[in-house]
Amino acid sequence: MNTNAITAKKPITTKPPIAAASARKPLIRKPWFKKTLLTLVFWIAGLLLWHGLSLVYGPEILPGPILTVQGGYELLADGTLLQYIGISSYRVLLGWTLGSLIAIPVGLVIGKVDAIRAFAEPFLNFIRFIPPIAFITLFLVWFGIGETSKVVLILYATFFIVVLNTLTGVLAVEEDKIRSARSMGASEWQIVLHVIIPSTVPYMFTGIRLAMGTSFMAIIGAEMIASNEGVGYLIWNSRLFFRTDWIFVGLICLGLMGFITDRAVALLGRKLLSRYGVVGTVGGRR
Repeated sequence: MNTNAITAKKPITTKPPIAAASARKPLIRKPWFKKTLLTLVFWIAGLLLWHGLSLVYGPEILPGPILTVQGGYELLADGTLLQYIGISSYRVLLGWTLGSLIAIPVGLVIGKVDAIRAFAEPFLNFIRFIPPIAFITLFLVWFGIGETSKVVLILYATFFIVVLNTLTGVLAVEEDKIRSARSMGASEWQIVLHVIIPSTVPYMFTGIRLAMGTSFMAIIGAEMIASNEGVGYLIWNSRLFFRTDWIFVGLICLGLMGFITDRAVALLGRKLLSRYGVVGTVGGRR
């Protein structure tokens, strides 16, 4: 009997070859890196141009980035800037929300009922060319100098944009979809609920986003003329002290407020309304 120990052969394992560093895709060729780099270069070039122009015209006419930051710090230190931003944001969001909630059902009714549309469409196309700023004096007379007049002004600025976009969406619904729903026994209410509204959601959402920009323009005009608080008041009142740096702080705050609000609304729409064809933010993936 063979008493030699039987040794089991170990399986031969081979490690996968390590990819050469040269085969890896360079960081600079990645799309996200290119986009970030271009954005950074753009902002640096813009700041340098701004600083150069401020040296040419002088800080009294065009304050540079450093003086603007210092002015912003002054307003932040005494709490004025944050208070004014909060007040303006509250007015815009309240008027914009109320205007959108009222405009969407009105647009659906006008688009669905031919008799109402025949009367309302010419009126809408007439009054939408009157800018909100033109109604400030009337709204002050009708609603007083308090918050109501400013909220109603933003509501007006929002209402017609959302109504017209919703109306356009209703009229753009394919007739074949409506006929198919009727052939399957759907009532008019079911057609509105399950055919027209889902098809119109992208138009509604576009109108809501466009109305946000108009709302900011309306509130700045109202705060400049009839308010002692808000970012518009800050911009208008700074001229009395010849503080152009504060004016630039107000302008930058407006841009940031609008940008953040728009991106938040776009993100919310992409998360909640993607099944209706809402496709997200500007510059997103396509």
